[in-house]
Formats: sequence, structure tokens, C-alpha cells
Amino acid sequence: MTNSIHDIGESACILAIGTNTNEAHPVISLEVLRSLRQKGGKLIVVNPREIGLVRHATLWVRPRPGTDVPLLLGMAKVIVDDGLLDKTFISERCENFEEFETTLKDIDLPTVSEITGVPVDRMIEAARMYATSKPAAILYTMGITQHSHGTDNVMAIANLAMLTGNIGKPGSGVNPLRGQNNVQGACDMGGLPDVFSGYQQVGNEAARQKMEAAWGIQLNPVRGLTLTEIFDAAHRKDIKAIYLIGENPVLTDPDSNHVQQALEHLDFLVVQDIFLTETAKLADVVLPSTSSVERDGTFTNTERRVQRVRKAIEPIGDSRPDWLITCQIAQRMGGKGFDFSHPSEIMDEIARVTPSYGGISFARLEKIGLQWPCPTPEHPGTAILHTQVFTRGKGKFTPVLYRPPAEVPDKEYPLVLTTGRRLFQYHSGTMSRKVKGLNLIVKEGTVEINPVDAAALGIVHGDNVRVTSRRGEVTAKASVTEVSQRGVVFMDIHFAESAANVLTNAALDPVAKIPEFKVCAVKVEKNH
Repeated sequence: MTNSIHDIGESACILAIGTNTNEAHPVISLEVLRSLRQKGGKLIVVNPREIGLVRHATLWVRPRPGTDVPLLLGMAKVIVDDGLLDKTFISERCENFEEFETTLKDIDLPTVSEITGVPVDRMIEAARMYATSKPAAILYTMGITQHSHGTDNVMAIANLAMLTGNIGKPGSGVNPLRGQNNVQGACDMGGLPDVFSGYQQVGNEAARQKMEAAWGIQLNPVRGLTLTEIFDAAHRKDIKAIYLIGENPVLTDPDSNHVQQALEHLDFLVVQDIFLTETAKLADVVLPSTSSVERDGTFTNTERRVQRVRKAIEPIGDSRPDWLITCQIAQRMGGKGFDFSHPSEIMDEIARVTPSYGGISFARLEKIGLQWPCPTPEHPGTAILHTQVFTRGKGKFTPVLYRPPAEVPDKEYPLVLTTGRRLFQYHSGTMSRKVKGLNLIVKEGTVEINPVDAAALGIVHGDNVRVTSRRGEVTAKASVTEVSQRGVVFMDIHFAESAANVLTNAALDPVAKIPEFKVCAVKVEKNH
């Protein structure tokens, strides 16, 4: 997030696109409501489904899944043509605007409407509302990123924010909401194939030499593979072993039959987790790790805030903290520099080699969390990014073009499947499905289908249905509801018995290598 969670409540306008904030981020949704109820703010919801946030929306824009780029380009064109852009911000803080502006001249709003299914007048209203209600914030999640053109979606959002000067100010910004409590921290610490901690590129010689000096080892300058690419390589038997920590890809990754086959092709699989997950059941060795209440450490949340995690109980059974397991394995393999006795020592090393974490220590975190960048021990942390300049200097407008999803409906598979989360279960259900009270509220996955589509297929609410894609099939009960638009069905990702990711498409965004979870072609049949 460029801004802070509390900042959302100060916004005059919130554009929530590709995010089911009420269910996936219920605490953050309270800040959205604070903006509306206490500040008189406006809310634009852009979502194919009639999610709960729609009830509070000033304006609901309902595009077809996978058509965010043309919608955002159409809004940008309206802002430019109506003279609602922030010319001062653009001239002083940005570059490449002229090239971007030229591409907008080819945008035809009726054509955009035909692609997206959004009426022209609604598109215009959304653009004018966002551009004239300042400060305005954009919230987005995996409804934007999990596409074969997810990078283009994010670039189009950044263009819209720069176009209106909604960057670097309280109540504004581009704010991706992280899907789990420490996703941001994992990325910050180099949990990506092309960077060291703090997003220092492995291909940057100076950064690599610094890390080599700190760790006393020669490092590979070539970027590694992303998660999806790793499973493809394992399926080809190019990768022989995987050590997997705190992940359940048999349920959470696209085309999960392919993932399971890839894991079965390995010579050796180690899974380190707090429960025996569907993936752990395939492992040669399972290492029991502790839950967050059994260990000390830190989490870095969605607003870049590093916070202390404190041990409340001693580890149960033979479980050990992840950091300790990793260090002990490294020591037995002859690794140097893994003789930490406490997580605070690991944080001290992080601070030494990671400029954005340079001023963060356990001692400072005792009283309050700190938002990076926090480069020195005296630095208070950074609540808002890009207040004076962008990290790269000037913000760069990036022209983008519409590319359809990798898989679109046809005669054999006439419906679009999109996936997401529900409030009362979490991710692959590894933890939440062990909670009796949550299972009483939501005990099974369903297939949301529009009444018109259901009637055409002879399906009534509660019927057992079979959903089939080019990759596999699953069965679940039908939920006939207008929450899903015509031609679109929705499934949650929480239930192994109706594992939606058996169906989803592993087609990748060419830049970020993120799979296209949010759009694939399926057929739905009554299961006799």
C-alpha cells in the first residue's frame, strides 16, 4: 500500500476494484465505512459480483470478468477529454504522459462498453466521481492481479492515480490489500525469485556483492522460478526435490491436478507446516512447525507495518519455529551463519543488509509497529509513500492495451468461472475448517449461478452440480443467486471436497508470472 489503513477512512472517494473487501478484509472495510459515514465520502465498487460492499456503494460498476483494462482506459479517456486531470502533478512529478495520452485517442467508449458490458454513462460517471472527489484512494486485490494480463491491470490503475494526482497525499494512493497476514513480509524478505530482501535485484552486481560479503558465499545472478514455473519444471522432472514451507498448493494453485502430478514426480518432497495438509500428505518428510502463538518474530502487514509477534505458549509436541528448523537443517548441511539463538538476531541481520528495514529492531518494535521504509534507528517510519518523488524519480505513465483472458467461453464451455473467498472460511481451510463454529456457518463450497443460467440448465437452488473445465471437474451444490451476473459462475477456494482450483487456468501473466485464477471457461451440469 502507498498509504496506511487508517488513511482509507480519510478519503473523499474510494475506488474499490477487484476486491471483495467486506469478506476478504473485514477490518479494512470498517475504514471504508468510516469514510462514507463520518467523512461523507463516495464509494465506487467495480466488481462483476454483487458483493456486500455494493450495498454501501455510491456507484456500482459491473464489468465482465477480465475486462478491467478497457474499463480503466475508458475512465482515463473521460478524465483527459473532460479536462479533469491534474496538470500540475503530471508536469512536475511524471513523465511519458504524451505517449500515454496519444493511446487514449484510439479509445472508443461505445466499444469499451461492448467489451466490458458497462454502460457508457456509468463509465463516465465513475471517471468523473473519482477525478473530482479528492483525495481519492484506489483499493484492489487479486481480482486485479490474478489474470494473464494482471500487470497491465496494475499499470492502468497507476496511470489513473497519477492522472488525477492521487498519489503521495493523505487519503489517496494505490493500495493493494494483501491476502494473508505476512505476504508483504515474505515478499520484503526476498520470497520472490528475482530479488534479495528489500527488493534488491539479484542481477544488480552491487546488491549481490553486498549480500555475498554479508553471507560469505557466492550468489547466483540469474533469477529463479516462480511457484507456478516450479511445478511445471517438477512435472517435467527438471526439478527433483522441493522443500515447501507453510503452503498448500494442492488446493491453492491453479490446475491442481497438474500440481499434484508434479509433486508425485519428485524424488523428494519436504513439507513444513502446522497441520497435515492435503499437500503434506504427499510428502516424504513432514516437519511440524509452530503456530504464531508459539513463537517470537515479526509480521509485516499490508500497510508495510512491521509488528512484533510474541510467544504466548510453549511449542506443542515436537513442533519447532520455522526459523529454528531452517537454521538447524542448514547447520547440518554445513551452512555458515545460521547460529542464531533468537529471532531478534535475525532481525538485526535483516536491518544490516536491507535498506528499507535498516532502522527496525525488536527493541523499537516493543512499543509500536514501524512502516518501512525506515532506513535508520532514528527514523519514525513512513506512513505515505511518494510524497515528494517516486522511487524511480518521476512516475512513468505506461500505455497498455486490452488483451482478452487466455481462455474465453465457447460452445463446449459456455460459462466463465471466477473464484474468491468467503468471510467465514480462510484460504485453503487448513486452519479455519478446524473451527467448529465457522463450520456451522459455512460448511461446504457452493457454485453460485445466475437464475437465468440455472433455469436454462434445469438447475434449482440446492441441486448437486458438476462443473467441468478443460483441466478437470468438481461437484458441489448450486447456489442460485443474482449475486453472479449472467454467464458467470463463482466458487470459493476453501474446500477440498469441491476444489475450485482443479478447474482454474495456469496461464501466466508474462511479466509477473501470476496465474489466471479469476477467469476460465467451464460448463455446469446437473449431477444426476
